[in-house]
Amino acid sequence: MSASVDKPSPYIVGPVYDWAFFLLPPLLALALGVAISGTAFSGESLVLWGRETTRAGLLVGALIHAHLVAVFFRSHGNPAIFRRFPLRFLLVPVLAWALIRGSHTVAAAATVLATFWDVWHSGLQTFGFARIYDRNGGNPPALARRLDFWLNHLFYAGPILAGATMLDHFRSFDALGDVGLAFFTTVPAFMSATHRAWTLGVVTVGGAFLVFYLLAHWHLYRQGYRLSFLKVFLLVTTGACSIYCWGFDSWGEAFFIMNLLHAVQYLALVWATEQERIQERLRLGRWRAGRFVAAAVFLGSVLVYGVGAELLDPELESLWAVTLVVSLMHFWYDGFVWSVSREQV
Repeated sequence: MSASVDKPSPYIVGPVYDWAFFLLPPLLALALGVAISGTAFSGESLVLWGRETTRAGLLVGALIHAHLVAVFFRSHGNPAIFRRFPLRFLLVPVLAWALIRGSHTVAAAATVLATFWDVWHSGLQTFGFARIYDRNGGNPPALARRLDFWLNHLFYAGPILAGATMLDHFRSFDALGDVGLAFFTTVPAFMSATHRAWTLGVVTVGGAFLVFYLLAHWHLYRQGYRLSFLKVFLLVTTGACSIYCWGFDSWGEAFFIMNLLHAVQYLALVWATEQERIQERLRLGRWRAGRFVAAAVFLGSVLVYGVGAELLDPELESLWAVTLVVSLMHFWYDGFVWSVSREQV
Protein backbone atom coordinates (compact mmCIF):
# COMPACT_ATOMS: atom_id res chain seq x y z
CA MET A 1 0.00 0.00 0.00
CA SER A 2 1.55 3.32 -1.06
CA ALA A 3 2.01 6.11 1.42
CA SER A 4 -0.49 8.92 1.16
CA VAL A 5 0.71 12.29 -0.06
CA ASP A 6 -0.61 15.39 1.69
CA LYS A 7 -2.49 17.66 -0.65
CA PRO A 8 -1.02 21.18 -0.71
CA SER A 9 -3.12 23.76 1.10
CA PRO A 10 -5.13 26.06 -1.18
CA TYR A 11 -4.65 28.89 1.33
CA ILE A 12 -1.84 31.43 1.59
CA VAL A 13 -1.54 31.30 5.39
CA GLY A 14 -4.42 29.16 6.62
CA PRO A 15 -8.23 28.93 6.46
CA VAL A 16 -9.00 31.24 9.41
CA TYR A 17 -6.32 33.83 8.58
CA ASP A 18 -7.11 33.93 4.87
CA TRP A 19 -10.86 34.29 5.32
CA ALA A 20 -10.46 36.91 8.04
CA PHE A 21 -7.85 39.10 6.35
CA PHE A 22 -7.72 38.31 2.60
CA LEU A 23 -11.05 36.92 1.43
CA LEU A 24 -13.78 38.55 3.54
CA PRO A 25 -12.47 42.15 3.83
CA PRO A 26 -14.28 43.31 0.66
CA LEU A 27 -17.65 42.24 2.04
CA LEU A 28 -16.86 43.28 5.62
CA ALA A 29 -15.60 46.72 4.54
CA LEU A 30 -18.69 47.19 2.39
CA ALA A 31 -20.97 46.23 5.28
CA LEU A 32 -19.16 48.58 7.66
CA GLY A 33 -19.23 51.44 5.15
CA VAL A 34 -22.96 51.05 4.63
CA ALA A 35 -23.57 50.71 8.38
CA ILE A 36 -21.79 53.95 9.32
CA SER A 37 -23.13 55.98 6.39
CA GLY A 38 -25.14 58.92 7.70
CA THR A 39 -24.15 58.29 11.33
CA ALA A 40 -22.22 60.56 13.69
CA PHE A 41 -19.19 58.29 13.24
CA SER A 42 -18.86 59.35 9.62
CA GLY A 43 -20.50 62.76 9.67
CA GLU A 44 -19.77 64.46 12.98
CA SER A 45 -16.64 66.62 12.93
CA LEU A 46 -13.95 66.65 15.60
CA VAL A 47 -10.72 68.61 15.90
CA LEU A 48 -7.43 66.86 16.76
CA TRP A 49 -4.05 68.63 16.79
CA GLY A 50 -5.71 71.55 15.03
CA ARG A 51 -7.01 69.39 12.17
CA GLU A 52 -10.72 68.92 11.52
CA THR A 53 -11.75 65.38 10.64
CA THR A 54 -14.34 62.71 11.40
CA ARG A 55 -13.92 59.44 13.25
CA ALA A 56 -14.38 57.51 10.00
CA GLY A 57 -11.92 59.78 8.23
CA LEU A 58 -9.33 59.36 10.97
CA LEU A 59 -9.78 55.58 10.97
CA VAL A 60 -9.35 55.04 7.26
CA GLY A 61 -6.74 57.78 6.90
CA ALA A 62 -4.57 56.29 9.63
CA LEU A 63 -4.90 52.81 8.10
CA ILE A 64 -3.99 54.14 4.66
CA HIS A 65 -0.79 55.77 5.90
CA ALA A 66 -0.03 52.77 8.13
CA HIS A 67 -0.20 50.30 5.25
CA LEU A 68 1.87 52.63 3.06
CA VAL A 69 4.77 52.74 5.51
CA ALA A 70 4.48 49.00 6.26
CA VAL A 71 6.15 48.25 2.91
CA PHE A 72 9.49 49.11 4.54
CA PHE A 73 9.21 45.91 6.58
CA ARG A 74 9.14 44.03 3.25
CA SER A 75 11.94 46.02 1.62
CA HIS A 76 14.38 47.36 4.20
CA GLY A 77 13.46 44.73 6.78
CA ASN A 78 14.17 41.79 4.46
CA PRO A 79 17.97 41.39 4.17
CA ALA A 80 17.76 39.09 1.13
CA ILE A 81 15.89 41.73 -0.86
CA PHE A 82 17.63 44.77 0.65
CA ARG A 83 21.09 43.52 -0.37
CA ARG A 84 19.98 43.25 -3.99
CA PHE A 85 18.71 46.82 -4.31
CA PRO A 86 20.57 49.07 -1.81
CA LEU A 87 20.44 52.17 -4.04
CA ARG A 88 16.67 51.86 -4.52
CA PHE A 89 16.15 51.60 -0.79
CA LEU A 90 18.64 54.21 0.42
CA LEU A 91 19.34 56.78 -2.28
CA VAL A 92 16.06 57.06 -4.23
CA PRO A 93 13.84 58.07 -1.25
CA VAL A 94 16.29 60.82 -0.27
CA LEU A 95 16.47 62.16 -3.83
CA ALA A 96 12.68 61.98 -4.19
CA TRP A 97 12.21 63.93 -0.94
CA ALA A 98 14.75 66.57 -2.04
CA LEU A 99 13.03 67.04 -5.42
CA ILE A 100 9.54 67.24 -3.92
CA ARG A 101 10.65 69.60 -1.17
CA GLY A 102 12.68 71.76 -3.54
CA SER A 103 10.11 72.23 -6.30
CA HIS A 104 6.41 73.00 -6.07
CA THR A 105 6.02 71.74 -9.63
CA VAL A 106 7.56 68.38 -8.78
CA ALA A 107 5.40 68.19 -5.65
CA ALA A 108 2.23 68.84 -7.66
CA ALA A 109 3.24 66.29 -10.30
CA ALA A 110 4.04 63.74 -7.59
CA THR A 111 0.58 64.27 -6.08
CA VAL A 112 -1.08 63.50 -9.42
CA LEU A 113 1.22 60.50 -9.94
CA ALA A 114 0.37 59.12 -6.48
CA THR A 115 -3.37 59.41 -7.16
CA PHE A 116 -3.31 57.30 -10.31
CA TRP A 117 -0.48 54.99 -9.29
CA ASP A 118 -2.66 54.07 -6.33
CA VAL A 119 -5.41 52.91 -8.72
CA TRP A 120 -2.94 50.73 -10.65
CA HIS A 121 -1.34 49.40 -7.48
CA SER A 122 -4.67 48.49 -5.84
CA GLY A 123 -5.67 46.37 -8.82
CA LEU A 124 -2.31 44.61 -8.71
CA GLN A 125 -2.71 43.66 -5.04
CA THR A 126 -5.85 41.66 -5.76
CA PHE A 127 -4.12 40.25 -8.84
CA GLY A 128 -1.27 39.01 -6.64
CA PHE A 129 -3.60 37.26 -4.23
CA ALA A 130 -5.56 35.72 -7.12
CA ARG A 131 -2.41 34.33 -8.74
CA ILE A 132 -1.26 32.74 -5.49
CA TYR A 133 -4.64 31.08 -4.99
CA ASP A 134 -4.53 29.86 -8.59
CA ARG A 135 -1.06 28.40 -8.07
CA ASN A 136 -2.05 26.81 -4.75
CA GLY A 137 -5.01 25.24 -6.53
CA GLY A 138 -2.59 23.21 -8.62
CA ASN A 139 -2.23 25.35 -11.76
CA PRO A 140 1.04 26.41 -13.41
CA PRO A 141 2.01 29.91 -12.16
CA ALA A 142 1.91 31.46 -15.65
CA LEU A 143 -1.39 29.91 -16.78
CA ALA A 144 -4.09 32.57 -17.34
CA ARG A 145 -1.83 35.16 -15.73
CA ARG A 146 -2.44 37.87 -18.34
CA LEU A 147 -6.19 37.27 -18.21
CA ASP A 148 -6.22 37.82 -14.44
CA PHE A 149 -3.97 40.87 -14.82
CA TRP A 150 -6.39 42.73 -17.08
CA LEU A 151 -9.48 41.51 -15.23
CA ASN A 152 -8.26 43.05 -11.98
CA HIS A 153 -7.53 46.39 -13.62
CA LEU A 154 -10.94 46.30 -15.29
CA PHE A 155 -12.62 45.67 -11.95
CA TYR A 156 -10.74 48.52 -10.23
CA ALA A 157 -10.04 51.20 -12.83
CA GLY A 158 -13.16 50.57 -14.92
CA PRO A 159 -15.69 51.70 -12.30
CA ILE A 160 -13.53 54.77 -11.57
CA LEU A 161 -13.55 55.88 -15.20
CA ALA A 162 -17.21 55.03 -15.75
CA GLY A 163 -18.72 55.81 -12.37
CA ALA A 164 -19.73 58.52 -9.95
CA THR A 165 -16.26 59.16 -8.48
CA MET A 166 -14.40 59.76 -11.76
CA LEU A 167 -14.19 63.55 -11.36
CA ASP A 168 -12.95 63.22 -7.76
CA HIS A 169 -9.90 61.32 -9.01
CA PHE A 170 -9.11 63.74 -11.83
CA ARG A 171 -9.38 66.82 -9.59
CA SER A 172 -5.81 66.07 -8.53
CA PHE A 173 -4.77 67.79 -11.78
CA ASP A 174 -5.86 71.09 -10.23
CA ALA A 175 -2.65 70.97 -8.19
CA LEU A 176 -0.70 71.48 -11.41
CA GLY A 177 -2.66 74.64 -12.10
CA ASP A 178 -1.49 76.04 -8.77
CA VAL A 179 2.13 75.89 -10.00
CA GLY A 180 1.51 77.60 -13.34
CA LEU A 181 0.72 74.55 -15.49
CA ALA A 182 -2.75 75.78 -16.40
CA PHE A 183 -3.09 73.38 -19.34
CA PHE A 184 -3.53 70.42 -17.00
CA THR A 185 -6.48 72.04 -15.25
CA THR A 186 -8.47 71.35 -18.44
CA VAL A 187 -8.18 67.60 -17.82
CA PRO A 188 -10.97 67.40 -15.18
CA ALA A 189 -13.27 69.47 -17.42
CA PHE A 190 -12.49 67.27 -20.43
CA MET A 191 -13.13 64.08 -18.46
CA SER A 192 -16.39 65.48 -17.10
CA ALA A 193 -17.58 66.53 -20.58
CA THR A 194 -16.73 63.12 -22.07
CA HIS A 195 -17.83 61.06 -19.07
CA ARG A 196 -20.73 59.50 -20.96
CA ALA A 197 -18.37 58.29 -23.68
CA TRP A 198 -15.97 56.84 -21.09
CA THR A 199 -18.85 55.05 -19.39
CA LEU A 200 -20.06 53.59 -22.67
CA GLY A 201 -16.53 52.54 -23.58
CA VAL A 202 -15.86 50.85 -20.26
CA VAL A 203 -19.20 49.01 -20.31
CA THR A 204 -18.71 47.87 -23.92
CA VAL A 205 -15.06 46.87 -23.75
CA GLY A 206 -15.38 45.55 -20.20
CA GLY A 207 -18.43 43.45 -21.07
CA ALA A 208 -16.70 41.98 -24.10
CA PHE A 209 -13.61 41.19 -22.03
CA LEU A 210 -15.66 39.45 -19.33
CA VAL A 211 -17.23 37.21 -21.97
CA PHE A 212 -13.78 36.49 -23.40
CA TYR A 213 -12.39 35.82 -19.91
CA LEU A 214 -15.12 33.27 -19.12
CA LEU A 215 -14.80 31.55 -22.49
CA ALA A 216 -11.02 31.37 -22.15
CA HIS A 217 -11.31 29.79 -18.71
CA TRP A 218 -13.92 27.33 -19.94
CA HIS A 219 -11.46 26.33 -22.66
CA LEU A 220 -8.65 25.98 -20.10
CA TYR A 221 -10.94 23.99 -17.80
CA ARG A 222 -11.60 21.47 -20.55
CA GLN A 223 -7.84 21.12 -20.92
CA GLY A 224 -7.30 20.37 -17.24
CA TYR A 225 -7.31 23.78 -15.54
CA ARG A 226 -8.27 23.46 -11.87
CA LEU A 227 -10.80 26.07 -10.81
CA SER A 228 -9.84 27.74 -7.53
CA PHE A 229 -12.92 28.61 -5.49
CA LEU A 230 -10.85 30.97 -3.33
CA LYS A 231 -9.64 32.89 -6.37
CA VAL A 232 -13.16 33.10 -7.81
CA PHE A 233 -14.60 34.27 -4.47
CA LEU A 234 -11.92 36.95 -4.09
CA LEU A 235 -12.34 38.28 -7.64
CA VAL A 236 -16.14 38.28 -7.58
CA THR A 237 -16.48 39.99 -4.18
CA THR A 238 -13.72 42.53 -4.83
CA GLY A 239 -15.06 43.30 -8.29
CA ALA A 240 -18.62 43.69 -7.05
CA CYS A 241 -17.46 45.92 -4.19
CA SER A 242 -15.42 48.10 -6.57
CA ILE A 243 -18.27 48.44 -9.06
CA TYR A 244 -20.74 49.37 -6.31
CA CYS A 245 -18.41 51.83 -4.55
CA TRP A 246 -16.58 53.59 -7.37
CA GLY A 247 -19.47 53.27 -9.79
CA PHE A 248 -22.47 54.35 -7.74
CA ASP A 249 -21.42 55.46 -4.25
CA SER A 250 -20.46 58.89 -2.95
CA TRP A 251 -16.75 59.74 -2.93
CA GLY A 252 -16.45 59.62 0.86
CA GLU A 253 -18.12 56.24 1.33
CA ALA A 254 -16.36 54.68 -1.66
CA PHE A 255 -13.00 55.98 -0.45
CA PHE A 256 -13.61 54.56 3.03
CA ILE A 257 -14.68 51.09 1.85
CA MET A 258 -12.10 50.50 -0.86
CA ASN A 259 -9.14 51.81 1.12
CA LEU A 260 -10.19 49.97 4.28
CA LEU A 261 -10.27 46.59 2.56
CA HIS A 262 -7.00 47.26 0.73
CA ALA A 263 -5.14 48.37 3.86
CA VAL A 264 -6.37 45.46 6.00
CA GLN A 265 -5.34 42.93 3.34
CA TYR A 266 -1.92 44.50 2.96
CA LEU A 267 -1.11 44.79 6.67
CA ALA A 268 -2.14 41.15 7.11
CA LEU A 269 0.07 40.12 4.19
CA VAL A 270 3.12 41.96 5.58
CA TRP A 271 2.66 40.39 9.01
CA ALA A 272 2.22 36.91 7.52
CA THR A 273 5.38 37.15 5.42
CA GLU A 274 7.64 39.16 7.70
CA GLN A 275 6.73 38.17 11.27
CA GLU A 276 9.69 35.82 11.72
CA ARG A 277 12.17 38.44 10.51
CA ILE A 278 10.59 41.04 12.81
CA GLN A 279 11.00 38.66 15.77
CA GLU A 280 14.62 38.02 14.82
CA ARG A 281 15.45 41.73 14.56
CA LEU A 282 13.84 42.35 17.94
CA ARG A 283 15.93 39.46 19.36
CA LEU A 284 12.84 37.79 20.79
CA GLY A 285 14.10 34.31 20.00
CA ARG A 286 11.86 31.47 21.13
CA TRP A 287 10.20 33.47 23.87
CA ARG A 288 6.60 32.28 24.00
CA ALA A 289 5.15 35.78 24.01
CA GLY A 290 7.64 36.97 21.39
CA ARG A 291 5.15 36.74 18.57
CA PHE A 292 2.67 38.99 20.36
CA VAL A 293 5.37 41.51 21.21
CA ALA A 294 6.51 41.54 17.58
CA ALA A 295 2.92 42.03 16.40
CA ALA A 296 2.48 44.91 18.86
CA VAL A 297 5.70 46.56 17.65
CA PHE A 298 4.74 46.10 13.99
CA LEU A 299 1.16 47.35 14.28
CA GLY A 300 1.98 49.98 16.88
CA SER A 301 4.78 51.54 14.83
CA VAL A 302 2.84 51.73 11.56
CA LEU A 303 -0.33 52.98 13.26
CA VAL A 304 1.55 55.71 15.13
CA TYR A 305 2.95 56.86 11.81
CA GLY A 306 -0.51 56.53 10.26
CA VAL A 307 -2.23 58.73 12.82
CA GLY A 308 0.57 61.29 12.72
CA ALA A 309 0.57 61.45 8.92
CA GLU A 310 -3.22 61.75 8.77
CA LEU A 311 -3.27 64.64 11.24
CA LEU A 312 -0.18 66.34 9.80
CA ASP A 313 -0.54 70.01 8.89
CA PRO A 314 0.17 70.27 5.11
CA GLU A 315 1.90 73.59 5.75
CA LEU A 316 4.73 71.63 7.37
CA GLU A 317 6.11 71.06 3.90
CA SER A 318 9.18 69.05 4.85
CA LEU A 319 7.13 66.50 6.79
CA TRP A 320 4.37 66.52 4.17
CA ALA A 321 7.02 65.68 1.55
CA VAL A 322 8.02 62.66 3.66
CA THR A 323 4.45 61.28 3.54
CA LEU A 324 4.33 61.75 -0.23
CA VAL A 325 7.67 59.96 -0.64
CA VAL A 326 6.40 57.11 1.55
CA SER A 327 3.35 56.80 -0.72
CA LEU A 328 5.41 56.71 -3.91
CA MET A 329 7.96 54.30 -2.48
CA HIS A 330 5.14 52.02 -1.30
CA PHE A 331 3.77 51.71 -4.81
CA TRP A 332 7.22 51.19 -6.30
CA TYR A 333 8.76 48.90 -3.66
CA ASP A 334 5.70 46.72 -3.30
CA GLY A 335 5.56 46.15 -7.04
CA PHE A 336 9.00 44.64 -7.35
CA VAL A 337 9.01 42.93 -3.95
CA TRP A 338 6.05 40.86 -5.23
CA SER A 339 8.02 39.77 -8.29
CA VAL A 340 11.72 40.00 -7.37
CA SER A 341 11.91 36.42 -6.16
CA ARG A 342 9.23 33.74 -6.05
CA GLU A 343 10.79 32.34 -2.88
CA GLN A 344 10.32 35.69 -1.15
CA VAL A 345 6.64 36.11 -2.09
